[in-house]
Amino acid sequence: MAAQFQFVVRSGPNAGKAYPLEGAELTIGRDTSNPVSINDAEVSRRHAKLTWRGAGYVLEDLGSTNGTFVNGARLSAPLPLKAGDAVSFGENIVLIYEAAFDPNATMASSAKAPRTQVPVQQPAPAPAPAPAPSYSGQVPAGPAPAAAAPKKGRKTGVVILVIIALIVLICVCIALFAYFAPQSALCAPGIRIITNIIGPTFGYGSCP
Repeated sequence: MAAQFQFVVRSGPNAGKAYPLEGAELTIGRDTSNPVSINDAEVSRRHAKLTWRGAGYVLEDLGSTNGTFVNGARLSAPLPLKAGDAVSFGENIVLIYEAAFDPNATMASSAKAPRTQVPVQQPAPAPAPAPAPSYSGQVPAGPAPAAAAPKKGRKTGVVILVIIALIVLICVCIALFAYFAPQSALCAPGIRIITNIIGPTFGYGSCP
């Protein structure tokens, strides 16, 4: 069967070397006839044994001189191994039990998955400005013309009429006063000059 697990040497001879575990039963020892052969004085000729059970290997010590340890505990009975367990033979030999390297699986996992292009949503165009109202055959009326200012001549005429009316009114008042007032009042010091000017006109004489 294809190797599903392997031993990788962490410390000891050939550190970093990987031993693929293939077969229903494997032995570990110093002798080169062992599938897992470790040439070190701390390892017995046939040190331990691996037996396939279900989904993994079971490790068993074969009465070695320096003993077999799993995660620092000495092995006294067969023990199913789990990925990541540290298996020691003596004091200096440490192997890591891990899942076997599958180049095909690695290549498949490292292959880039096809990229799915996500359509980029374009922003909605801004609404076009409303067209200016069109006029068929008619030019829109411009602003209303300002009210025409009153003519100066008309205003001047009104002022002249008011002045003439005031003069006439004054003259009438003087005439009435001269007609009805006695001569002594007309020849008073403050009014004598006016009486002498207009007296002959109205026919009541002048002051001496």
